[in-house]
Amino acid sequence: MSDDNILQRAPSQHLGPAYRSQEERPSATVSTKVAHENVTVLPQTPQLISLLTMIRDKNTNRADFIFYSNRINRLLVEEALNHLPVLPHTVTTPVGRAYAGVKFEGKICGVSIMRAGEAMEQALRECCRSVRIGKILIQRDEETSKPRLFYDKLPEDISERWALLLDPMLATGGSALMAVDVLRSRGVPEDHILFLNLIASPEGAANFAQKFPKVRIVTAFVDQGLDEKNYIVPGLGDFGDRFYTM
Repeated sequence: MSDDNILQRAPSQHLGPAYRSQEERPSATVSTKVAHENVTVLPQTPQLISLLTMIRDKNTNRADFIFYSNRINRLLVEEALNHLPVLPHTVTTPVGRAYAGVKFEGKICGVSIMRAGEAMEQALRECCRSVRIGKILIQRDEETSKPRLFYDKLPEDISERWALLLDPMLATGGSALMAVDVLRSRGVPEDHILFLNLIASPEGAANFAQKFPKVRIVTAFVDQGLDEKNYIVPGLGDFGDRFYTM
């Protein structure tokens, strides 16, 4: 893939309250910029960067890793919900006045790519009570080194829902691309799929965005790139291991 769609890798930015001088605001690495309209990166605020710093640190223990990851997951879900269509909805307040608001149009479900994607389910449930959640298990075939579908269990009416696909890491994008193909084969329109992840590689984000231009990607951070083993760098290691076992 050419770098035409990658505007700047691992840029730096001064972070902190605007009322502080630049000298009082430390410089930190913020998200790589990717020029795709269907990729949304969370605002690179001091709060988000501090949370990402904690989960990147190899010395962060499992309990803290889970706590800070869950906070980022909540931010991702809240942002993803902003991309769903709404209808006008007027209500009456307790003081008898009308308030012209909106309400969500349609039904949603979560779909986690096992096992790491299951770590994002709690944040979705906290934002959407009684939400239905499906599962997809995709693993690398040792003979072909390509992703292979091993298992899926999805709501029967998923074709009538907006699907929030959950997977914290987007490296090459192989598993996520296959997961989208599974959803499309079950009748979910491409433009009814939102893919949520914590950290993406520029290559994975661009590859995904080009293959499925109607799927919206919501990520907290696009990292510097991939190493020779296709691991995201600087990354945070194996998310699933750190969340569930380490």
